Amino acid sequence: MFQTQTSIANMRDRAPAPYVDRLARNGWCIMPDALPAQRINRLDDDLAEAFERAPYCRGPFYGETTKPLGRLPLRFVHSEALICHERILEIVHHFLAPWCDHVQLNTTQAIAIDPGAPAQAPHRDQDMCHGPKGEMEYLLNVIWPLTPFNPDNGATRLWPGSHGSAAIEGDAPHEEQAVSPVLAPGSALLFPGSTLHGAGANRSGSVRRAAVIGYSLGWLKPYENPWLAYPPQVARHFSSELAKLAGYVQHRPNLGHFEGQCPSTLLTGGPELMTGPRDALLLEQAEMVEAYCRAQQVPG
Repeated sequence: MFQTQTSIANMRDRAPAPYVDRLARNGWCIMPDALPAQRINRLDDDLAEAFERAPYCRGPFYGETTKPLGRLPLRFVHSEALICHERILEIVHHFLAPWCDHVQLNTTQAIAIDPGAPAQAPHRDQDMCHGPKGEMEYLLNVIWPLTPFNPDNGATRLWPGSHGSAAIEGDAPHEEQAVSPVLAPGSALLFPGSTLHGAGANRSGSVRRAAVIGYSLGWLKPYENPWLAYPPQVARHFSSELAKLAGYVQHRPNLGHFEGQCPSTLLTGGPELMTGPRDALLLEQAEMVEAYCRAQQVPG
């Protein structure tokens, strides 16, 4: 565990308790009116041309009537309001920080699902992570509807109580146990990577669109490669918080460095300004090394 029990307790005290409780109990929750609907409508308008040009996915899992758009910070300058939403980041840190030093973006994408699209196979996003299940959370997803969500147009189906330790039981999902929350633009749907879910069938006559912001443990390989998506010449225009989420931070101990330095150095200078590698240790590791060095100085 990377964080002290005191820091975890303090973090929990600051987290929005009702949402944290619902996530822990049900495996999903809704934050209504998380952002003004007008801002979400503007995002939808700004993405319309890109959706028009985007190719359809290939394969039955992604869905051949589905169009995805990645790298939202490059497509919509105001997407940071979704990505760095203060209350949502508090919840993300509550669920993920006990197992990492920093959280990171797993994906930022918008998705359009055409009329006639079939229901997606139920799945857990954590299954892309080859590690123990039921003991920890690897991911937390936030779906922002760009158009209204309802059961007729393929609103996301979720299986309450399928998260956490229930994820290792392996019981086959029953469709009648799924819920399809009705959502309006401006609200946000949150669920951890252990929750069983899948897009519903779009039986309406209109396209359903949404933005999906995913967060993961900072030491985990993310779904979207951040350094290819946001190279230094792009990320140097990000806010410091967005740049950290996009991978420009060193994850203690010493993970993700560049020439022994925090990669954020590339946003203000460059390799030619690098100094020698320096330690980036957790507190308990730094104390252990210091104690060892002191012991070596004691005369035998």
